[in-house]
Amino acid sequence: MKLSSFEVLTFDCYGTLIDWESGILEAVQRVLVAHGRELTPAEILEHFARFESSIQAGPYRTYRDVLSRVVDEFGRALGFVPSPGERASLPESVARWSPFDDTVDALRILASRYRLAVISNVDDDLFAFSQGRLGVEFDEVVTAQQVGSYKPDARNFELALRRLALPTDAILHVAQSLFHDVAPAKRLGFATVHVNRVSPHGGSGATMPVSARPDLEVPDLRSLAEMVLGEDDG
Repeated sequence: MKLSSFEVLTFDCYGTLIDWESGILEAVQRVLVAHGRELTPAEILEHFARFESSIQAGPYRTYRDVLSRVVDEFGRALGFVPSPGERASLPESVARWSPFDDTVDALRILASRYRLAVISNVDDDLFAFSQGRLGVEFDEVVTAQQVGSYKPDARNFELALRRLALPTDAILHVAQSLFHDVAPAKRLGFATVHVNRVSPHGGSGATMPVSARPDLEVPDLRSLAEMVLGEDDG
């Protein structure tokens, strides 16, 4: 795969550009401690992945509502009733979630060579907080709120295609989640890069496990930027 053949890179945001596992763990652990409950980080992330995907598979709800309902599900599973403030604490934490250490520099390199876009399972206002931390302006931003559905639904990718007004072979989709991104993007004909940010807590982290074969796998975004620079030097 020749990276210079693509015109646009589309990105998942949370888990790929933003360290959502740290943000999820901090917020959820605070709620559990308040109710005298304890789970390992791996267990919290496994529960989160299952709860989130189940809620998102139902009727469309804003991501704020999805995350509040995730807190409800932790309470239901562990035998407590979260307060209104606790229900709001997880969605409110999204504004504080930080980029990975390599994200900003890598995006700036990639923005000098490609148009960049985001396809994210989030609300517009929540992404606005993250946008301010990422150091680049994206040419297109497609959120779940705009589509009324959540990846892996094909409609999220199809709206991005319409807005970019390009064939799939001009677009490279870059993402951490095989479940939300790589598998559905491949079904639609996108070339894909799996940013395999292995969860330090084991397992598949905050996403559901699924089998998918990306066109390229890298350990982080810095590695992708270095490959692009290497093609230029070659």
